[in-house]
Amino acid sequence: MSNDWFTVEKIDDTTFAISEYEHWEEVHSYLLIGEKSAILIDTGLGISNIKSVVSTLTKLPVQVVTTHVHWDHIGGNSEFKNHYVHELDEPWLRNGIPIPLEFIKSNVIKDVKDLPSEFNIDEYTVYTSNTHDVVVDEQRFDLGGRIVEVIHTPGHSPGHICLYDIERKYLFTGDLVYKGTLYVNYPSTDPKAFRDSIRRIKALDVEKVLPSHHDMNISLTLIKEIDTAFNYIEKEVGLTHGGGVFKFEGFEISI
Repeated sequence: MSNDWFTVEKIDDTTFAISEYEHWEEVHSYLLIGEKSAILIDTGLGISNIKSVVSTLTKLPVQVVTTHVHWDHIGGNSEFKNHYVHELDEPWLRNGIPIPLEFIKSNVIKDVKDLPSEFNIDEYTVYTSNTHDVVVDEQRFDLGGRIVEVIHTPGHSPGHICLYDIERKYLFTGDLVYKGTLYVNYPSTDPKAFRDSIRRIKALDVEKVLPSHHDMNISLTLIKEIDTAFNYIEKEVGLTHGGGVFKFEGFEISI
């Protein structure tokens, strides 16, 4: 199922990926539906109306849970009433992301050939809010017959989280794990914390890894491979900013 911008892919009967493949970042948001309510993990780029897609998939109350406060994950937040973010990323949601707006706007339209006709980059702003709730590590959402747990996984941002669907053993990894370049080189990133977060999720019992970018066909071994890669980088140059870009099979790490 698709519309002019989003592509919807069914993970199972109550789990959907809502993807933006026309953009170079190939962003994935995820809708998790329980018996009483639903969670939308991230809201994408804000280029088109994600709520209109969500509304075709469920009529239950929807809570937005943000993996981290970067522009490509909060773009559609304004379309929803209930928002959750980790307490350490909350200041960015309230005060704005510490990235120049013009830089963000250039990335929003970079290499995009067919933007929706209703989208105007001149009117684009990064979402901010004073009306949201914070989450903490190991907090659980009960959707009715479905429990989703917050796992604090800092490194890409101070308050980055993964979401773990306990019964299905799905792990929604945000920007911690995906096929592509893992960015740990910004001033607001922390390479050692990122490495520690990888080690933490490596210990989980996971049957499916669902990333926020690019290919959704993720091998369960990728987490272990990224852990091994960080160990290699630490031995070679140390886990500090400025180490460079390290290429591995299926992914890169920019320190």
